[in-house]
Amino acid sequence: QVQLVESGGGLVQPGGSLRLSCAASGSTFSLNAVVWYRQAPGKQREWVATIGSNGTPNYVDSVKGRFTISRDNAKNTVYLQMNSLKPEDTAVYYCNMHLAWGQGTQVTVSS
Repeated sequence: QVQLVESGGGLVQPGGSLRLSCAASGSTFSLNAVVWYRQAPGKQREWVATIGSNGTPNYVDSVKGRFTISRDNAKNTVYLQMNSLKPEDTAVYYCNMHLAWGQGTQVTVSS
């Protein structure tokens, strides 16, 4: 059974940067797309970015140009580099691969 573990969240000032990591167990990592979602307080979970098994990225419009998703198949890890962070990026960020979900990592953008 695949397990996903997110890390890298924290408190950052507006305009700052964070890099989230999603580490996966299992041998099928390289064959699967991996997706980042986020959920802000009182809101529904929102799709943020996807990276395909071939490395092709896709982003929600609100993060285009600020966030970069990447993967290192040798480390079974997907990254979400978040730059120029805004208060509206505050949320718990989750990674998803097929049926597996991580526990989430909190990102708070505040001065």
